[in-house]
Amino acid sequence: MLLAVAMIAFLVLGLWAHTGTMPPLVVVESSSMIHEENGEVGSIDAGDLILVMDTPYDNIITFAEASDRSNKYHGYETHGMEGDVIIYHKNGDEGTPIIHRAILRVEPSQTTSPNRLAANDSDYCPNGGTWDSAVEDEDGEIGTCVLTWSVPGTNVTNSETITIRFDGYNAGYYDCKRMAHANVEPYLVVWNWQPKHSGIVTLGDNNQCSVDQGGLVVNGSSGIHSASGVAGPVREDWLVGVAGGEIPWLGTVKLMLSGADSPGTQYVPGSSFLFLAMVIGGIIFAPVGLEVMLKKIMQESPEMRQAKLEVDYSSEE
Repeated sequence: MLLAVAMIAFLVLGLWAHTGTMPPLVVVESSSMIHEENGEVGSIDAGDLILVMDTPYDNIITFAEASDRSNKYHGYETHGMEGDVIIYHKNGDEGTPIIHRAILRVEPSQTTSPNRLAANDSDYCPNGGTWDSAVEDEDGEIGTCVLTWSVPGTNVTNSETITIRFDGYNAGYYDCKRMAHANVEPYLVVWNWQPKHSGIVTLGDNNQCSVDQGGLVVNGSSGIHSASGVAGPVREDWLVGVAGGEIPWLGTVKLMLSGADSPGTQYVPGSSFLFLAMVIGGIIFAPVGLEVMLKKIMQESPEMRQAKLEVDYSSEE
């Protein structure tokens, strides 16, 4: 028992040293990131274990940057698509974190100092602009009024509102994988959006352009919700980590044993159960097969043959 505990402890400590986060692994519960209905290694399926890497917020590479031919990060891919996949808490609230792809980063361009004696958020910027409580102002204090925005990897710079067509011309092509009708584009479109604060817009690969930040960003998006409302652009202090390596299938065991507040295994691809059974079977029967193979090798070794001859010779005497 002590040996087993020690082995688990060394494994956890090794993963912590590698990722820099604790816990170093998360189990994927939903199908929002799948690329194939039957699952595939390389993309994120329900039941996968994902390493959570402690990556600086400013080092996160978005889809917009990775799909922009003029950007130094062009061609960068993780988990089957351009850009990093991040793990974050919705609006910084408690609860199950979200694991979705970073689509674009909205940054302040022009700012002006706020009225720091304001009683509420609406009074901080009497001369116009959007109050952002997490951005450093030119006076060195935290909190500023943002007048214009920029989006790295796109042609949006110093703009009061954000409009981006991810059509392959104005920005990298993002396929919504949905039927296009009634003037709904088949690609991602951010239309006339005025951010409430800076941060990263996120989207599940399987969510057909319904960004987490809702209909104010992308028309028709339902968004995801927390206790404080629809998720806003992901701030630095909401970030849990960046999705690293994938350990497929093994998280299905945890989902099988989860309580009523978990979706269980309803989103786990059918093939994952087969591969999980094969892995478990391999773990159980591999030592037996290894023992048989080692015994055969030992029996056929010159030393064993010599020992057998010596035993037979002694018996004859």
